[in-house]
Amino acid sequence: MKKIITSESVNIGHPDKTCDTIADAFLDEALRQDKNSQMAVECAIKNDKLFIYGEATTKAKIDYEKIAKEILKDIGYKNNFTIIKEISEQSPDINQAVEKNELCANDQGIVFGYAVNETSELMPLPIIIAHKLMKKYEEFRKNSENFYADAKSQVSVIYDDNVPQSISNVLISVSHDNKITETEIKERIKKEVIEPVLSKYSKFCNKKTKLLINPSGKFTIWGSYGDSGCVGRKIVVDTYGGVGKVGGGCFSSKNATKVDRSGAYYARYVAKNIVAHGYADECEIAVSYAIGLPDPININIECFGRNKKSIKDIEDYVNKNFSFKLDNIIKELDLLKPIYKQTACYGHFGREEFTWEKIKKN
Repeated sequence: MKKIITSESVNIGHPDKTCDTIADAFLDEALRQDKNSQMAVECAIKNDKLFIYGEATTKAKIDYEKIAKEILKDIGYKNNFTIIKEISEQSPDINQAVEKNELCANDQGIVFGYAVNETSELMPLPIIIAHKLMKKYEEFRKNSENFYADAKSQVSVIYDDNVPQSISNVLISVSHDNKITETEIKERIKKEVIEPVLSKYSKFCNKKTKLLINPSGKFTIWGSYGDSGCVGRKIVVDTYGGVGKVGGGCFSSKNATKVDRSGAYYARYVAKNIVAHGYADECEIAVSYAIGLPDPININIECFGRNKKSIKDIEDYVNKNFSFKLDNIIKELDLLKPIYKQTACYGHFGREEFTWEKIKKN
């Protein structure tokens, strides 16, 4: 059966990703000074105003305004921002539920992990290509005049019986200065961004593959002046690009006791290992947690009929090699380090620099 799967990625200049990056920079600074920081400080942006709000229980002294302004400057904003802050400590009711004899979940939550063997990253092909286009664009725009940080990519792949056959469409929209012509934009983006990325996926390209570059014709009003943004609005971009399920809770701003983040990372870790070790071609793991409890209340493994061993064998493998206890997740994946700002763009999964992407020896 044929189907088309489309996934998108957005660059750091998109207002939502700007907010994710700033929030994770706050978290990293807290963890640098105090690894036991409890953080959920988010932000929202519109025009020349940045709203910083949330909860922080930490010994760290964080200069929120300085961190935010440095990131905004690096993105390319030249104006001064008005920054409004509303930050309180984490509720003691939550804190007493988390810190017991062993760490317990900070909240209830449903998380999903997914892996599929169609790419070397064990990720869906459309989202991997979409992220690589944005990473390539970010390199390009930082070394080019007249191009700005707000950009999006979108990739559509034709599948037949769950196997990717060809790329049907590649769409990329990039912000730019008025000085550059539409023709020049199309030529440069095709030559310096799209072609270098697609060259690694040439077997999926053919004469029917369509390239769409800035179909709006003009993208000069960018970032917070063209849109508003806030933390956590790109959860599908952050995960599997619409393939597989998402729990609904965002990642950015949250430290490791928030199972929305750490539980999702571990579920990906386990699903990836199931596929990597040949137990299945495709795997999705669903995990649910309850506030104040150290263990999940439910774990379900789904292989969509593409398992190579019985589900019982897969469950036995998981039970012998992995523990979804929050305390173990944090220790095994080493989640108390300031590693989170780098997760904010280009996906939280499929990137070998992260501990939850490693393959565990049997």
